[in-house]
Amino acid sequence: MFNNSSKIMFLMILMTGTLIAISANSWLGAWMGLEINLLSFIPLMSDNNILSSEASLKYFLTQALASAILLFSVILLLLNSNLNFEPNNSFISMMILSSLLLKSGAAPFHFWFPNLMEGLSWNNSLILMTWQKLAPLSLISYFMNNWLLLISIIASVTIGSLGGLNQTSLRKLMAFSSINHLGWMMTAMQINQSIWLIYFLLYCLLTFNMIYYFNLFKISHLNQLFSMYFISKPMKFFMFFNLLSLGGLPPFLGFFPKWMVIQYIVMNSQLMLLLILMMTALITLYFYIRICYSAFMLNYLENNFMNNMLVNKFTMNSYLILSFISIFGMIFLPMFFFI
Repeated sequence: MFNNSSKIMFLMILMTGTLIAISANSWLGAWMGLEINLLSFIPLMSDNNILSSEASLKYFLTQALASAILLFSVILLLLNSNLNFEPNNSFISMMILSSLLLKSGAAPFHFWFPNLMEGLSWNNSLILMTWQKLAPLSLISYFMNNWLLLISIIASVTIGSLGGLNQTSLRKLMAFSSINHLGWMMTAMQINQSIWLIYFLLYCLLTFNMIYYFNLFKISHLNQLFSMYFISKPMKFFMFFNLLSLGGLPPFLGFFPKWMVIQYIVMNSQLMLLLILMMTALITLYFYIRICYSAFMLNYLENNFMNNMLVNKFTMNSYLILSFISIFGMIFLPMFFFI
């Protein structure tokens, strides 16, 4: 991607579109930022193969539908404020929220997301799961205590955990994991604005760590994880520890944002929501641990050394540093409170 000047240009436009949407002081400005973001991501998706063409068409149709609903809702809102036209305000807010949930890929508007991920490269998947969620989530954070948001939280954590149980494709597994984390982020939004941003940043770090590894060794399916005969055992341990960190298993760094959300939910006495979140988090951890158990316990061919010809030294060192942060970050976090 970074050797192609046109892709760098579209990446810059994509980032600009997101920043316009976040910093807009009107819904029309936010819609414009989302449109710029959408139209700059489609050229990034095209990799001259059938799967990427299909994925870009699916993405365009879904996002165009969400944008049309958002624009229609904004026009209704303007009519309501300027011309004393009296549609139901709660109905308008529900329409705006549903369009933003569709844009972010949250359940029950998630059906396009796993299928789309299947046709993307790992680099584009990373952009879709991290940066592309920033603008819709920032706009969703304006809706507090909305019943549709609560339904979406429960649906996202449930579908995100159950959907990943029978997946063999790592892209779909990461997509359902992303939907599950979206539910946690929207829960954090209802409690505190800064908590969901911390959650989002840590989620981006952990997702980048996993996708960096998958892209490095060109891994797309579970059976490739099991039979990685060209990768040494320590590297396998690092990869699966990162996977468990993404799932939120203590004492890894991925547990820290969930710990914060759980603490604030308990303080707000939303115990029923907490029960649903924790039960679904256990299901997510179950299929992550099942993958790790299968990879380590079954007798596969593997090396006791790392072949230095596969990747260069800088790439491997940067991955190991990121893995160290992901695995041991939780231990060093308390130090910041005493500095």
